Amino acid sequence: MGIPGLRGTDHIGFTVPDIEEAHAFLVDVLGCEHIYTLGPKQSDDDWMQTHLGVHPRTVVRGIRFYRLGLGANFEVFLYDSADGQAPQPRNSDLGGFHIAFYVDDLDAACDYLRERGVEIMGTPTASRESAEGQRWLYFRSPWGLQFELVSFPEGKAYENGASRLLWHPAHPDRR
Repeated sequence: MGIPGLRGTDHIGFTVPDIEEAHAFLVDVLGCEHIYTLGPKQSDDDWMQTHLGVHPRTVVRGIRFYRLGLGANFEVFLYDSADGQAPQPRNSDLGGFHIAFYVDDLDAACDYLRERGVEIMGTPTASRESAEGQRWLYFRSPWGLQFELVSFPEGKAYENGASRLLWHPAHPDRR
């Protein structure tokens, strides 16, 4: 059944080592719109640990919200961690993740990123089996977060006969 009333993903939060560098990448390279800024935030009690799962003396130096296209917003944090920083996790590490963006033309998007000096990981890959019809490519932000570009203008194999599609490039108004 799931969570009552759940509608979808509102935002994705991630921590960066340099909020100005992240801002430049998100706005100037990805095309995000900066929505608003919060912070700093800190607590003299255990609020940070209880509510955010971080060391109680950690300070949030800044929080910025961004919107990109039709997907979820980004909530970007800059922390002064009271107990040190762990390195950016790889996809294979616990807590590792990536953020995928749909593009109409994967090759044009890849060329755009290369022209801006963004680290591209490999070459476009054509999916097989259930995701046949999709091509994808990973790239990295300046701080190491992995992003992915995906494109499937004719749909993916698993969508054939699906009773519900949330979004499809050939049918952007489909809900």
